Amino acid sequence: MAEAPKYLDVRAGFWREVWEASADYATYLDDSEADHADKWRDMATHIVPLSPDQSARLKGMNRTVHVLVYTGVWCGDCVRQGPMLQQLVEACDPGVTLRLHDRDMNASLTDELRVLGAMRVPIVVFLTEDFFEIGRFGDRMLTIYRAKATRELGAACSTGLIAPPADELAAERDEWLDIFERMLLMARLSPPLRQRYGD
Repeated sequence: MAEAPKYLDVRAGFWREVWEASADYATYLDDSEADHADKWRDMATHIVPLSPDQSARLKGMNRTVHVLVYTGVWCGDCVRQGPMLQQLVEACDPGVTLRLHDRDMNASLTDELRVLGAMRVPIVVFLTEDFFEIGRFGDRMLTIYRAKATRELGAACSTGLIAPPADELAAERDEWLDIFERMLLMARLSPPLRQRYGD
């Protein structure tokens, strides 16, 4: 009887297929309804740049990390978070890449990524070069849940028509920065990858 590998992700093939069927950021927006895509592009102008110290937290990991975003171009939470995620990936080393997968494209993915039983977006799945899952996170950040609890607007989700206050956008982006740094460090410190690269 063959011994099972010490490091294994039985879903690696699934994640690879989803990744290959997904689009890079620019292509995703170009292929989407223009009025929805324009909201993403406008929101990107409201997100403050990363400071040099923040950018430095995303550099020097020397790992390939696939950032897969399960999204809907029409979703207000995605309108805010999509440009934030793109900004963070652009600040990373070249081995970190982003692709987006529309919620309505894959029923198996929908079931894999349900939150509280619901089809929520965005959900971000971080994957190694072998398509082993590092971790996943979504749908709204703590900053947004706190603001929603305070305001209790009653809407199921923001429409993305109006940018939130700058401090709220910055706090939400900074929560994503922490998640990115954690996932990158997990990949950097992965024993099989350290053995592979001798570092």
